[in-house]
Amino acid sequence: MTPDTAPATPVPAELKPRLDFALDAASEAGRLILGYFRQAGLPVELKADRSPVTAADRGAETLIRDALARSFPDDGFLGEESGETESRNGYRWIVDPLDGTKSFVHGVPLFGTLIGVEFGGRMVAGVCRLPVLNEVVYAALGRGAWWQIGGDPPRPARVSGVSRLSEALQCFTTVTGFTTVGRPEVFETLCRETRLSRGWGDCYGHVLVATGRADLIVEPQMNPWDAAALVPILEEAGGHYLDWSGRASITSGCGLSVNGALREAVLEIVRR
Repeated sequence: MTPDTAPATPVPAELKPRLDFALDAASEAGRLILGYFRQAGLPVELKADRSPVTAADRGAETLIRDALARSFPDDGFLGEESGETESRNGYRWIVDPLDGTKSFVHGVPLFGTLIGVEFGGRMVAGVCRLPVLNEVVYAALGRGAWWQIGGDPPRPARVSGVSRLSEALQCFTTVTGFTTVGRPEVFETLCRETRLSRGWGDCYGHVLVATGRADLIVEPQMNPWDAAALVPILEEAGGHYLDWSGRASITSGCGLSVNGALREAVLEIVRR
């Protein structure tokens, strides 16, 4: 699926077919998910953590996992719905088949499929496809980040140049999550110090930062599959995906996406 108009920057030989696969798999998963979107009477189950799951979540993850087993049988896999398979070659795929299930079940189109590729403990490629909006943002190590809408040619994905919090637009997914982790003052400070706060959350908020339409999003609760694809996308777009201590970690349980100019100002707030 990688368009012919994509950049010519060399990609490691073993990484390029994985980026191509991730783009195709996200597109196929998106088609499956759209078949369930706004479907009357779609059953919604609650998992142990009280988060919702549907046949769309499970079906999309099975589709991706089965295709991976055929194409890259030695690669590892970690999925939100089906657990982990160990890697035999250093590569691991980290997948959230439907990031933003709460939006999905309420008929809100701000959800997506996240596919991250890890090698040797480092995130090296990521894809986020928003099926209803027909947008995809993707990146691979040394290849840059790219944003494609519909059938238009891909364009570079770049974070904004906003350098003052007083001029920044911040996104958020949940307000109660800040209280859950005992840090409600973080959200209150961000709302007070930024120009605008908007609840465009889940992967969509991070994509907005990567494409320069928002300047930051701070998340009090993140799982590895929520974060993995975002690390290379934000880095290649000129920004950062970090935990609240300032590390590019997907396992810390918290995270933020931010442009380069606001990095230190945002970290100062979350570290207080």
